Amino acid sequence: MASSCDSWLALSPQDGIVQSRFWQNKEQVESAVGGTYASLIDGLPEKMFILGEIRADMITTSFRITNNELDIINSNILPTNPLTDWRDFYRIINYSNTVIAFAPSVLDKDKTYTEVALKGHVAEAKAMRAWMYFYLVRLFGEVPLKLSATSSDDEIVPLPKNTKEEVLAQIVKDLEEAEKDIPTTYGNREKDHSRITKYMINALQADVYLWMEKPTEALAATNKVINSAKFGLVSNQERSLAWFNTIKAGNSNEGIFELAYGSDYTIRFINATYPFYAIFGSGASSGFRRYQATTYVTETLFTEDIIDPTNFDTRADEASLSTATGVITKYNRLSGDTPFNFIVYRYADVLLMKAEALALLNRGQEALDIVSQIRKRAWAIPQTEKSPDATNIDGTGGVLEYILEERAREFAFEGKRWFDMLRNAKRSNYKRIDLLIELTARSVPSERQQSAIAKIKDPNSHYLPIYQYEIQTNTLLVQNPFYK
Repeated sequence: MASSCDSWLALSPQDGIVQSRFWQNKEQVESAVGGTYASLIDGLPEKMFILGEIRADMITTSFRITNNELDIINSNILPTNPLTDWRDFYRIINYSNTVIAFAPSVLDKDKTYTEVALKGHVAEAKAMRAWMYFYLVRLFGEVPLKLSATSSDDEIVPLPKNTKEEVLAQIVKDLEEAEKDIPTTYGNREKDHSRITKYMINALQADVYLWMEKPTEALAATNKVINSAKFGLVSNQERSLAWFNTIKAGNSNEGIFELAYGSDYTIRFINATYPFYAIFGSGASSGFRRYQATTYVTETLFTEDIIDPTNFDTRADEASLSTATGVITKYNRLSGDTPFNFIVYRYADVLLMKAEALALLNRGQEALDIVSQIRKRAWAIPQTEKSPDATNIDGTGGVLEYILEERAREFAFEGKRWFDMLRNAKRSNYKRIDLLIELTARSVPSERQQSAIAKIKDPNSHYLPIYQYEIQTNTLLVQNPFYK
């Protein structure tokens, strides 16, 4: 936390955010908010994907895997691993704090800047801050909670960690405050998907409340999105990939919030380079990929109909992956060099979060009906269909387990799997720790499984270590328990 102002704490002159000549008019506020999105898109999506998938059971090594990534896959996570560096998240938090701190001063300087516009900009910043802290609390557990802007080295002070409960309480507070003032629309679909709206906040609230084991609140949040009638599942009347490519291209009626690499809103601030080409390759560059699908995905999650090859799940072969080779195709270019959006939340996610909340409220049949709706759109095959007793909510083979499997198919390789598994495992004081044990047995090489399973049984191991550089430069930070 006490690193140089030239790293995560600084907003350099070209950012145009912390300058004496800045914060003079509404255009500069808009530029500052847009710069926050641009900085997010320029640096974080690759890390969001890796940290959301690499400890789970759906990706494994390929040609260009790095040693740091391999260590995590092998359950050998060390504080010296740069993938545990949280500075990218805190950089966005500081940008958000800066907007919250300085934007109000523009009201007196620019009479065309309205109170409504100010409240909207501050709401975007609070929601962005909450989203970043939600990543941090799920990845590291206890983290420093910094709510003030830092604009110079003189303002850097050591900070201790806050408890998970304190961080989550601030996330809830930020989202509740942001929801009151955030726009429901910015005038067109592209902007509505690439900027935070009320409905992105509602989707994030549902995610947060499920993590906090508050299904009533999660259900209410999902219903706000559903009852708006602004979103729906992209239609798939015939068994084809057209629906999948519509979502992939971005700005569909299913999208709620997307990191838009081709957006006019972000391209003004950065020359966006799509990060996933380097991870998975695309077309001729596929030999440069670092990851591919595990056999659990190709043989179990997306099993084949051997009798009738024309009967297939449209989320599988050539959509998310090649079941024959394990090559992940979800991030292949649609055409030429055209990038596509990285989907953060879409309507299917809201529906399956609602199903999870309903199940936790002992409304199992309603939850199963939603799963059936998702499967029908995908033309899911009978071989992956299960019929859990609607009263068996959280037992082996129960409703929650079925929802978890369906989330794996629907959101394959979208950076959600580890968080989904951990959320379900830790519920009710780790009642389903077996989910993580089975995950480890599926994903860790056989020669390392015994050690990895012993580690995963310790809840402290479910959080990453604090990067060693942060420990060395912040005297108030204490290393997470498992890594001392």
